[in-house]
Amino acid sequence: MKIGLIGLNRTGKTTLFRLLTGKTDAINESQAGFAGKNTVNIGTGIVPDERVDFLSQLYKPKKTTYARIELTDVAGFAVSADDHSGGAARFLNDVRPCDALVHVLRAFESDSQEGVDPAGDLEAVETEMLFADLEMIEKRIARIKAGKKVTKEHEVEIALLERCYKQLEDGGSILDMEMTEPERISIRGFSFLTEKPRLAVLNIDEEQQSKQHQLDVPQNEVLFSTSEKLQTLCGKINIPLLTLCAQIEMEINNLPIEDRQEFVEDMGIKEPGIEVLAQAIYKLLGLISFLTVGEDEVRAWTIEKETVAQAAAGKIHTDIERGFIRAEVVKYKDIFELGTMARVKEKGLFKLEGKQYIVEDGDIINFRFNV
Repeated sequence: MKIGLIGLNRTGKTTLFRLLTGKTDAINESQAGFAGKNTVNIGTGIVPDERVDFLSQLYKPKKTTYARIELTDVAGFAVSADDHSGGAARFLNDVRPCDALVHVLRAFESDSQEGVDPAGDLEAVETEMLFADLEMIEKRIARIKAGKKVTKEHEVEIALLERCYKQLEDGGSILDMEMTEPERISIRGFSFLTEKPRLAVLNIDEEQQSKQHQLDVPQNEVLFSTSEKLQTLCGKINIPLLTLCAQIEMEINNLPIEDRQEFVEDMGIKEPGIEVLAQAIYKLLGLISFLTVGEDEVRAWTIEKETVAQAAAGKIHTDIERGFIRAEVVKYKDIFELGTMARVKEKGLFKLEGKQYIVEDGDIINFRFNV
């Protein structure tokens, strides 16, 4: 699953990429490549998980492995009538392969950028993507109608595309359309930009972060004059909104590990924003984790919601899926509350499940198989 970090120039997007992937020595936005050139950074980041932390302390394994997400830092998009066919086209080409998008929005004053208008910035990028989807639909319908024969299948496709077009004309997105599963599958090849799950991140400065702390406002609430407009827009286009301070997050990252918790507490931060963001991205894609434990490794495995046990086993190895016998399942909350696997078994909370068991987030599973 590929997640694209997108936005206008100088929003702090690359800083977030570096924090999420651990590439703190990667190129930054003030260097060549992020001032409009056709440049992307690609990396993977871990999804922090307190369940993995607890189980790792319990089992003291040789190796601890967290779930991971693949991230693409797309070159900043510049709204420019002169470069509409060039820069915009490159931006859209870089965005299209992504499975989900994270809009990074600037809420802080900048010497190199005029004004602060995160709602306007979000709307500018969303509008560009909407126009790109409209254009793709127009071209596809025209191509079908120009063919020698319009089949019944073509007629069905045109009807669906016309529904999509109407949705976009009305300011909606294809993601929010009501469709059957076969219809969703039939348009998958278009990679419509407005069909991708999206998340908005408002990047604030240290002073604004301090204001949040003083007023004891939750991290995902915005305190500025632009907040009402931005929250209204996010609600209208069904995009979740988070707030974080990339400046502080970088300071946290640069501290020795043993000093980070004290710094976070002093700043009044309940949970580092970069961890909140990683978890939000993971959920945005409809992903969950099941866990495996042992002396060799404690590991989080990524699957989609509603995945059955046999298919989940295949994430570990195809032989386990092929020779699946049963899944031995323990709920994380039970081992967390009772402290050991032995006590979980004593309480009768150790379950045997079959192939069609739907794996739940945080299940600790041992698969029995025979090949």
